[in-house]
Amino acid sequence: MTIKWDQLLRFKLIEIVALWEGRVTTNHLCNSFNIKRQQASRDIKAFQEQFEFPPLIHDRSIKGYRPSEDFVPRFTKGTPNEYLSLLHKYSSEHVDGFDIQNLGHADSIVLSVPDRHVAPIIVRGLLQAAREKRRVDIEYVSMDSPEGRGRNIVPHTIVFDGFRWHVRAYCEDRQMFLDFVLSRFRGEPELLDKSNIGMDEDEDWMIEETIQIIPNPHLTAEQQAIVKADYGMDESSFIISCRRALIKYLVKRLDICVDQRKLKSSPKKYQLTVANPHVVKRWLL
Repeated sequence: MTIKWDQLLRFKLIEIVALWEGRVTTNHLCNSFNIKRQQASRDIKAFQEQFEFPPLIHDRSIKGYRPSEDFVPRFTKGTPNEYLSLLHKYSSEHVDGFDIQNLGHADSIVLSVPDRHVAPIIVRGLLQAAREKRRVDIEYVSMDSPEGRGRNIVPHTIVFDGFRWHVRAYCEDRQMFLDFVLSRFRGEPELLDKSNIGMDEDEDWMIEETIQIIPNPHLTAEQQAIVKADYGMDESSFIISCRRALIKYLVKRLDICVDQRKLKSSPKKYQLTVANPHVVKRWLL
């Protein structure tokens, strides 16, 4: 049976959502592809028929379909980046499974690096806890505690910082909001009771700073013009509004330098800086 391209996209969405959220509904398809519920139901039925045994089980308690214990993705790779990229609202070319060369353009390639291992069961638990505002008991390893230790956290948002995925959560042990790298959780999250601590209490998340990014002033005028063109700068800078909790990741992603000595000694290496360094420096500690 030949699967049409548009239906293949819907099959991929079904797999990704079912695998990582543990529940897929016709609403996922209706909202994502602007199709009617009847069409979405036919797509789920057609998806089931692609397997020897139905990979999805209808579960009235969750008002949708959950993956069976033997469910193995067929139309996607089952990598965390497929689901997490959707969360980040990436366009389709950033999601694994699309072969750019098949579109008939000149050859192109995207540098692939190994995905950090993230278990679906970890993501499902954290997402459920965030939706239901619940505490989570989970084991976490770090450079300071490589043997791992239990943590009670209250997650509110999963974040892609440009290099890796983490969850923003309140840490009951340190009594503050922290970033926890998803690949460093171990075991299965144990969902506990509701928490009265929510996202709105995460001040560094709720408050945004305006950052004015400019070319390194120690570059020549001609070199600065190249940098401006690279980033589509309006006149001499561009403005980014960024949550305080994400400023350090923005600086790393754009390779922004705020060290005046480095800017002066290696302007070609450090091509971007900020016009208001005081806004950035305090969040880099």
